[in-house]
Amino acid sequence: MRVGRVAVDGGARTALIDPDGAVARVLAPEHTVIDVLNMIDSADRTELERSAQEIDMSDLRLLSPIEPPAIRDFSVFEQHVEGITMGQGRSVPDEWYASPFCYFSNPSAVTGPGDQIQVPPGCRELDLELEVAAIVGRPGRDLTPQEAGGYIAGYTIFNDWSARDLQFAEMRLGLGFCKGKDFANTLGPWIVTPDELEPRRAGDRLDLDLRANINGRELGDDTLANMAWSFDELLAYASRGTWIRPGDVIGSGTCGSGCLLELRSRFGERDYPWLKPGDAVTLTVEGLGSMTNTISAGIEPVPLPPARPGRLRSRAATGA
Repeated sequence: MRVGRVAVDGGARTALIDPDGAVARVLAPEHTVIDVLNMIDSADRTELERSAQEIDMSDLRLLSPIEPPAIRDFSVFEQHVEGITMGQGRSVPDEWYASPFCYFSNPSAVTGPGDQIQVPPGCRELDLELEVAAIVGRPGRDLTPQEAGGYIAGYTIFNDWSARDLQFAEMRLGLGFCKGKDFANTLGPWIVTPDELEPRRAGDRLDLDLRANINGRELGDDTLANMAWSFDELLAYASRGTWIRPGDVIGSGTCGSGCLLELRSRFGERDYPWLKPGDAVTLTVEGLGSMTNTISAGIEPVPLPPARPGRLRSRAATGA
């Protein structure tokens, strides 16, 4: 089953998308994406389809298929990490192999397929990032990898856009990402339930072809089976000592050849310029579909003054 969200009468409605992507069955307003994804009974699904309104996709605008309460983005493709660190004169750190890691991104910056992506204020080095995301279907805590698969409601394509110049300046402080990752997280075109992808399973991974192109030029390809940890393992890690909630996004991190930074590090900067207004970025994942976003000009930031540290110090700092 493919479940998405579409714009109808100025609002958002859940829709079932036909396998060929040509027709949407728009559901009544009370049906949420998570409710539909969690429907296991085939009779319930049949009744849902029977009561839906059929509309050609050409007459609808797709929205992000989910409005997530939280976004945890991992980094589990060795080729990607290797390429990034190569450009910095380093090798992949030992810590990367020891345990998966993630950062929290901005759920208020979610965009959908077809949306224009504004260059964030002050950015001169805009990059795409081709990923797949698992969508959490029910709440859980301290899950084992064996349990975690039952908490995944479906999968979707994820473009974790990056303002590289802002990102690397911020990382020097050792606090993680801020405005370099704060402006756009694109999900779409819809969510595909795990049962539909089962024929593409390779052990505990999904063998799905991943491709990105800019203005029709393909950057490279990878397979989701190259993940260093499975989504079940990532979900178990994410739930360690805390709750995961329905709608949470668990990102795979960027695949090999899935961003400009890696390709610039490997092959040089001239052939892989940063994104600019007018560029069309298309991500395609086997079994999940394809989505395109166009880059548009953003605004210049309002300048702030440099730091003006106070001259007063605490008694502890002065030894008083």
